[in-house]
Amino acid sequence: MADTEERRDPNLPEDDSLREEPGPVEEAQGSPVDPDIVEETGEVDEEADAPEAGIPGADIPEVAEEEAVVPLSEFEAVSAERDQYLDALRRLKAEFDNSRKRQERERARTLEAASEKLVQEILPVLDNLDRALESNGDVREGVQATREQLAGVLADEGLLPVASDGQPFDPNVHEAVMGRPSEEHEDGTVLQTFQRGYLLNGRAIRPAKVVVAKQV
Repeated sequence: MADTEERRDPNLPEDDSLREEPGPVEEAQGSPVDPDIVEETGEVDEEADAPEAGIPGADIPEVAEEEAVVPLSEFEAVSAERDQYLDALRRLKAEFDNSRKRQERERARTLEAASEKLVQEILPVLDNLDRALESNGDVREGVQATREQLAGVLADEGLLPVASDGQPFDPNVHEAVMGRPSEEHEDGTVLQTFQRGYLLNGRAIRPAKVVVAKQV
């Protein structure tokens, strides 16, 4: 095989006739764009600048991220609902304030009416005390009668005295000021009352100060 092939002498000039001329495809791919042609025509082959086929993602256009936009109608609906809630809350607060003020006025009128009624009932007692002081004789009977009258007026208002002497000691209505040894009474029995206690409508408003029996 080596004997049959002709070996070309490198010193000999190359024969241009033996050189293969490039075809039209090779010229189109290998030759650059002539700038003179560009200046005359003003156009450039768009296919030359186009992205090459076969490159992944070359022909896929970029997609811009869409921003979340609330429709105007939905925004207006939410705003209207918010305004309704705020208006309802303001109305509720105004009604609550008016109710509280009305209750305070009614409570003040009730207390005023109760005080007026009590004072009117006590005035006759005050008149009897004035008569007892103006008399020249023994005022004991007059004072006793006046006290009973006053106690009756207060009882009508729910004021009653606390039972103490001889009763078992009750810390809810009694206050022990001292203890006294006693063989005749059971331990914790009230022997003496220093100051009378009172109940108003069943509730102790002043405990009775008492002496309590102690076992020896």
